[in-house]
Amino acid sequence: MLKLLNNFVFLLFVIILSSCGFIDLRPIGISIEPNDINSLLPDSFSPLIIKFDTEIIKNEAEGILQISSDYGSVRGDKIWRNNDLYFVPLQGWTAGVRHTLSLSGTIRSLDGRETRIDRYIHFYAVNRNAHPFLESHFPPIDASVGTNNLIFEFQFSQSMDKLSTESSLTLEGISGKTIEWSDNDRLLKVTIDNPLMPWVLYRWTLKDTAKNIDGVPLPKTYSGYFTTDLDKTLPVVKGVYPAIFSDGKWHETGAGIENGLGHGMGIIILFNKPMGENAARSIRFEPSLSGKAEFISKNKIVFIFSRDPEPESSYTLIISGDAKDSEGLKLGSDFYFYFTPDIPYLKIIELRTDKDLILDDFLETNTALRVQINSQTGEFEFSIYFSLPFGYEEKINAVQKISLIPFFPKTLDPIALNYVHWVSDDRLIMRWEGFLFGIEYIHFYKLVIPGGRSGVNSEAGVFMEKDFVLYLEAIL
Repeated sequence: MLKLLNNFVFLLFVIILSSCGFIDLRPIGISIEPNDINSLLPDSFSPLIIKFDTEIIKNEAEGILQISSDYGSVRGDKIWRNNDLYFVPLQGWTAGVRHTLSLSGTIRSLDGRETRIDRYIHFYAVNRNAHPFLESHFPPIDASVGTNNLIFEFQFSQSMDKLSTESSLTLEGISGKTIEWSDNDRLLKVTIDNPLMPWVLYRWTLKDTAKNIDGVPLPKTYSGYFTTDLDKTLPVVKGVYPAIFSDGKWHETGAGIENGLGHGMGIIILFNKPMGENAARSIRFEPSLSGKAEFISKNKIVFIFSRDPEPESSYTLIISGDAKDSEGLKLGSDFYFYFTPDIPYLKIIELRTDKDLILDDFLETNTALRVQINSQTGEFEFSIYFSLPFGYEEKINAVQKISLIPFFPKTLDPIALNYVHWVSDDRLIMRWEGFLFGIEYIHFYKLVIPGGRSGVNSEAGVFMEKDFVLYLEAIL
């Protein structure tokens, strides 16, 4: 009975085939190069080849082809040569990395056949060398470091390709760096050229695009962070002192700044720690004083005046709160110091003839005094006693600047200086001739000793506050 049924079925199948025409049930032939597991392609752009034994619908075949690796999908060009599909990676195969060819789906030929395929092939390119890895790095993660002269160090397990490694390294917020390789290109040192900001969190990243000299990349992306908070001490001004220059150096005098600043002195500013360069530019005076600030040690700055402050005047020394220490930490607020220089004005203590004291330091300027003139020669001689000594140049300048001229009446003849002698560094004798006595009118002569910076100056550069003017009435 069963035999009869089988014969019937076969007969029915033959009848159907005869009525519909021939049907090709042969599978589509497919071969893949490489075909062996973990094969090695010879170079970076060696193609994968999928060969078909018949003409197929190409866009469907391309759609089921995928190439990937641990680093993601691989993009490439798909090229047909007759019935063979070539895949060439756009950026080349990554050396030492296992890639996977995936061909999964239905393939249909133009003659109506179709084949379901699921093929997965693992392969390598260029080499099957081991991945390099980052053995150690400095600074360590979450380290506290200073802001100056920081040097990053990255120690690798293998010799690295310099270009890919350097381009894969990112130092956030850091510009200006110098790169150095050593240890057969296994140790990368990065020196930061500029100081970092204090108390800031910095991050770095070393991407997995860094490769060794054989082109094998890092197995992963490395990253780390550190904080520039090694120094937690804020800068402070510890003291401000008058300074004197001696033996080629500036020294503190030991006096207070309030009233101890004398002629030719500078000012030393002492901090509690080493300071940055901008601290020297953070010093100013009110009223303004010209000069320059220089470091004499890491925590000491001396301000050198271009010229002495005005005598008997009050000043304010201001150190800006923006002044930074060597780590970049700021003072935070302005420091104020008030002082009055111990620099007196030059004064005339007395003016005397051979016999009489005709002026002392209690007599005001612009005063009229009666002076006795030599009746035979018309001469008048007097001495000036100054409060401070004069140097050689200052003596010459003083004589040239002191004037004695006719004042009233305007018709008086000029007088002349015929004798000068510095008895000492602070006492000057002058003799003038050509004086006339008043008969119908009183005769006045005007003595002017100029003050101010452009006037008479002592050896120390000290000057009189204002012009000294004395009117002399000539009498017998």
